[in-house]
Amino acid sequence: MRLNIQHQTQYVYSEMVTYTIQQLRLTPQNGFGQHVRHWDIKVNGQLHEFQDTFGNTAHTLVIDNPHHELLIAVSGEVETGVADLTQHQALPMPIYLRETELTSPNEAIIAFASQFANRPIEDMMLALRDKMAYIKGATKVDTTASEAFDLGQGVCQDHAHVFISCCRSLGNPARYVSGYLFTEDGSLMQTHAWVDVWLNNQWQSLDISNGYRANETHVRLAVGLDYRGASPVSGMRIGGGEEGMVSNVVVNQQGAPVFQHAKAHSASLLQQAQQAQQ
Repeated sequence: MRLNIQHQTQYVYSEMVTYTIQQLRLTPQNGFGQHVRHWDIKVNGQLHEFQDTFGNTAHTLVIDNPHHELLIAVSGEVETGVADLTQHQALPMPIYLRETELTSPNEAIIAFASQFANRPIEDMMLALRDKMAYIKGATKVDTTASEAFDLGQGVCQDHAHVFISCCRSLGNPARYVSGYLFTEDGSLMQTHAWVDVWLNNQWQSLDISNGYRANETHVRLAVGLDYRGASPVSGMRIGGGEEGMVSNVVVNQQGAPVFQHAKAHSASLLQQAQQAQQ
């Protein structure tokens, strides 16, 4: 499957920003059944490419002149379902057993996971999906796995954090994956998250929110111990006052009118960011 991707993130500020520095994990790599045919990042600043701790292709973005807004525009084409199944592994496996603030289990998570110690990993995935309803707005970006599990609600980020917590409590290395998901109806206009679990001497990828293994509809961007390690965009700024941010993602198969679709969203992106600021 050849997928065209356009991803725009617009920031606006109520006051002048004098300096911005961000890390962008917005560049997919070959492997895990995907091949990057071409990829481009456009920003109104300086980009420096590097490989981060987890082996992700990342960029440091620096803007050292006064600015009231920032647009990060990513576009490219990725072929999925290809024969290249190389699995990137930059760190010793025990690293992926480490608890983090976002994935540390509570007693309820440990008790839930213990039921699946000797069962197929899909059983735990499906049980967790049934236990945690997918509801937008129920959680925040810094909601922990324990908080989301107790709430019984969340989005893909929460599903991933809880499942990682479950896996690690069972002694299975696990990591967070950020990326894109193609849907026939174009219903997912945002980045997506799923999980890699180390089983049978290989990474096995599971999309908890959708209840199936990651497949050719998924495009991987980055991995980390949790969202913070694989976040597509993170950073800081000096000045700026109140911030407004909106992001738009379009993933289409080759030949579909992705450009026109993205252009329609792009036309109102700045206005949406200004509204989010208020």
